[in-house]
Amino acid sequence: MRKFTTFIAVAVLSFSSIGCDRFLDIQPEGKIIPVTAEDYRKVLTSAYSKYPIHRSLVALRTDELNVDENTSDFIAYREIAMWKDSNNDQSTIEFPWVSFYSVVFYLNQIINEGSKTMTDSPEKQQILAEAYALRAYVYFDMVNLYGKPYNAATASQDRGVPINLEIDLEQVLKPSSVQEVYDQVHADIKKADDMMVEQKQTSPINYRFSKVSLLAFQARTALYQGDWTKALDYSDQALAIKGELSNLNTSSQAPNHFTSVESIMALDNAFNSAVQNLSFASSDLILKYNTATDKRFGIYFEKNGSKYKVIKGGSSDFRVSFRTSELYFIKSEVLVKLNRLDEAKEALLKVLKNRYTPTGFTSIQAEVNVMNATEFMSFMMDERFREFALEGQRWFDLRRLNQKKIIHNINGQEYILQQNDVRYTIDFPKSAKKNNPYL
Repeated sequence: MRKFTTFIAVAVLSFSSIGCDRFLDIQPEGKIIPVTAEDYRKVLTSAYSKYPIHRSLVALRTDELNVDENTSDFIAYREIAMWKDSNNDQSTIEFPWVSFYSVVFYLNQIINEGSKTMTDSPEKQQILAEAYALRAYVYFDMVNLYGKPYNAATASQDRGVPINLEIDLEQVLKPSSVQEVYDQVHADIKKADDMMVEQKQTSPINYRFSKVSLLAFQARTALYQGDWTKALDYSDQALAIKGELSNLNTSSQAPNHFTSVESIMALDNAFNSAVQNLSFASSDLILKYNTATDKRFGIYFEKNGSKYKVIKGGSSDFRVSFRTSELYFIKSEVLVKLNRLDEAKEALLKVLKNRYTPTGFTSIQAEVNVMNATEFMSFMMDERFREFALEGQRWFDLRRLNQKKIIHNINGQEYILQQNDVRYTIDFPKSAKKNNPYL
């Protein structure tokens, strides 16, 4: 029965044509098992296209947004903004679970079977490298949604998520520890690094992994694990390949646009139209900007009555996973940790010169020059809040940094996420727990 189920699952991974959209839709025609590099490129494209839209959901848990109670979709999202992960209303949208493992299924098929059937070629190497990289990315995202923030002292005991490396739909897996998940992430990254052919990907296929996006991914992973030396090394390596910054004094294009000079990898739909339509920027976020000198403000937000709508998302044009400014921010943060304050300031100011008016930058530069390490770290984190607003970074930054207290007012009632609240780790979805007694 198991073999038959697996065969049927594999059989539906059969494709003969691909549309020409930026994120390609797979058009099934017949049911054959993929064999060639061309077949497996289509399988991999399907895996990319099915990547979950979870970053939009976590934005509702942060201090970036307020929900609009008058929208038709309010009922489906309100409990996310209330941090109500248990005993949800049936109308509440669940955080993705099956969709993550669906992507993993495609990737396991490529890794376990495609490696045997594809003819040796640079294209085969690239496909396998991307499959390993994307599988690492899946588990990195999952463990940072459903596992505790990485702590070297407790990671081997902290509960992570189940790891599935096989093509078997009948497996019922126990969660691995946070450390084991990170170990798997690193193992897959190593395989990807050994095989990766493409140095960079350009639009419209910059949703795919490349050498530079893999380095950016490694830099972020090292940052989350508190490995400052590796985070700095990976950031420097990535910036040596792609270090361009968008100058907002001469360009009105959002730096998270998939065609921006900053785009390294544009996979995640970090702020989708559904969440965009039912939310406004929070006052906490808006008040962080100097509206007279910060060029990001007019590109990120649009006045709507007495509130502000976020306009740096809402379509596939704003898909973003990694961009160069994040590498400068990582570099700046870890240089502070390594007691190299002057270099940390230099790295951050490279970004800010492209974000503020000349007059505004001159003022900020003078302020930064006299800051001590504590003051600069606080300033830099505020800049990180401003820079990556609604790009799916904030929730994970809050988790790894101070896990601050957040208050949301919904339907006239106050909901509080306390500092260091256990709900900074999202509970496994109800449907997942129903189907797996080990969760």
